[in-house]
Amino acid sequence: MNLSNLLRTTLLATLASLTLSGIAHADDALKMELTANKVTKAVDGKVSYAPVSTAPAGTVIQYKANYTNTINKDINDLAVILPIPTNMAFNGEASPASAQASIDGKNYADMPLMRKVDGKMIKIPYSEYRTLRWNIKLLPAKKSAAVALNTIVE
Repeated sequence: MNLSNLLRTTLLATLASLTLSGIAHADDALKMELTANKVTKAVDGKVSYAPVSTAPAGTVIQYKANYTNTINKDINDLAVILPIPTNMAFNGEASPASAQASIDGKNYADMPLMRKVDGKMIKIPYSEYRTLRWNIKLLPAKKSAAVALNTIVE
């Protein structure tokens, strides 16, 4: 799978989904850098990350967004959203773990997402998750915060 087009689409969707409270010129206040890295776990349990542009099915890819406050004023109540790209499935790993998830891109809840089936509450499969959202209460002036999610190429 070619990830460069996917990365561009994800980046545009992420930029479109940012919400900034009380900032007059939000476009200038926040800089975002998105990266896609192949995740490899060694036998000893250590995890390594390597830049990737193409990947076969079954490869774990981490999408990481680094948000930098570029102004001399704190940003409060920042909500950032990362969509899960088409042809990718969320694998349940997010950082920070406080992320909320959505299967429709509108309604968010803490993970794991649940639904009622035959009168019983069951976990919604990660493969149905479409976006994750993090609420950053405070991003100090000239500081950065990063969020990430892991996906599997389908």
